[in-house]
Formats: sequence, structure tokens, C-alpha cells
Amino acid sequence: MAKRGQKIPGKLAKRAKEILVVLMDVDGTLTDGSVTLLSQSDGSALECKTFDAHDGQGLTLAVTAGLRTGVITGRGSAALRRRCKELDIEFVYEKQGHKVAAYEDVLRKTGAKESEVAFLGDDLPDLTLMKRVGLAVAVHNATPEVRRTAHYTTKADGGKGAARELVEIILKSKGIWEEMIDKARA
Repeated sequence: MAKRGQKIPGKLAKRAKEILVVLMDVDGTLTDGSVTLLSQSDGSALECKTFDAHDGQGLTLAVTAGLRTGVITGRGSAALRRRCKELDIEFVYEKQGHKVAAYEDVLRKTGAKESEVAFLGDDLPDLTLMKRVGLAVAVHNATPEVRRTAHYTTKADGGKGAARELVEIILKSKGIWEEMIDKARA
């Protein structure tokens, strides 16, 4: 997470201040990238995902601040759909082998310009979107290609507060972080 009182560097703050939409990959960004499958007696498997509570609080603050949020992921999961509902994540695109169509759908639905979109990614399927958005962010443990493409790399690994760190940077750059802290305490 961004440290209290931490000054956001000028170029990063300029990009972050413009953000209206926060989009994220899921596996490796909102989770640590692990895929846990539990065998069922009928031969099927139950998929489990672990989400970070700090990321959840950050995304809740983003929504409270009026940012629109969404996920675009290559996998599908009931656990993901439940978590997105809990956090009021507006756009949920699952099973997106190529993420561009979902991204362009979000642009149409929100009326946002690419410069007003942030994307949090970790792996090669995220590169195309990261090259298009106004604020491309890589989680700390992202692939080298993703890190090189990003405008910013989080201090936190995926699934360990990276989404929260991104939201804090955006809200601090907009000058509304302290206001959001008060709303989180309400």
C-alpha cells in the first residue's frame, strides 16, 4: 500500500488524477495466482480463490469515490462473481481469452477515454490493454514484459494489496484520500 504521507511522483500523479475507470485482471492481481482445485466425491472439482481484504477495502473506497470498477479475466469462477458482487464491481468479464473486446465494451458503456482508464495486470495476456490505457500498473511479481510496459509497478505482490495500492495512488492524486478515510470509518 502507498505509505501515509507519501508523495506521488509528478508523472504518475498526473496520469492517476485523470482516472475514472479501474479495470483489473484477476488471477495474479486480485489473487496470488494460485489455482486451488478441491476434488468432489462425484469426480468434479471445486475451484477456490483467496482475495485480500485490503484490496477489497480499496475497491470499496474506489466505488464510494465514484470510480467505476471492473475485472477482465481469462477464467470463470463462482467465487469471483460473488466477490465482485460483494464489492459492487460494475463490470465483470470472465473467460476472455482476448481481453480487447471486453475493454472496448467498457469504454462504450462508460464513455471514458483510454486516458481515463487504469488497468492492473500481471501476465502476458494483459499487455495489449496495458499499452492502451492511461495508467498501466503491474503488480510487483508480474512478468518482466508486463513490468516493462507499466507506468508503475506496485510494491505489493498480486493478491497481497496491489489493487489497494493502485486505488490509494488514484485517490491521493485526486486529492480525496483523506475524505475517503473518513467515509471508511463511517
